Amino acid sequence: MLDKIKAFLTGTDEPSATGRFDELQIAVVALLVRAASTADSRFDERERETIAKIAAEHFDLAADDVANLIAAAASDEEKTLDLHRWAQTIKKRYGEEERVTLIEKMWEVVYADGVLDDYEANLLRRVAGLIYVPDRESGQARLRVMARLGLKPTGA
Repeated sequence: MLDKIKAFLTGTDEPSATGRFDELQIAVVALLVRAASTADSRFDERERETIAKIAAEHFDLAADDVANLIAAAASDEEKTLDLHRWAQTIKKRYGEEERVTLIEKMWEVVYADGVLDDYEANLLRRVAGLIYVPDRESGQARLRVMARLGLKPTGA
């Protein structure tokens, strides 16, 4: 119903592609896609696989639904310049522990290729600030991901 009203108000005939997924699912996966594509404006197969694994586990979705969710979130991500809409959704729906877990998952996506780019580090700092995850918690999440992936801590 809401999709039909939104479609009417925006002048489109079809509900949005994101209509099958709730606002939180889109926000989380869009942030993961943003983390994957920040440095080079695209995300590679390792990053895509990491996002798919996270989405499947986090939202308990089947493979087809995961692929559709990633496509819908990537489409939303392409149209959205600012992070505030997603951050607001996450702040409303997630408690502190869930927000820290999200930052940890974003670090996992960023490190999927084994390298941290300055733009990626900046994005993670901005998102952590927007969803009220302290730097210390974000740093600890980063170290946990690096340990899991067998990466040595560096400066950034």
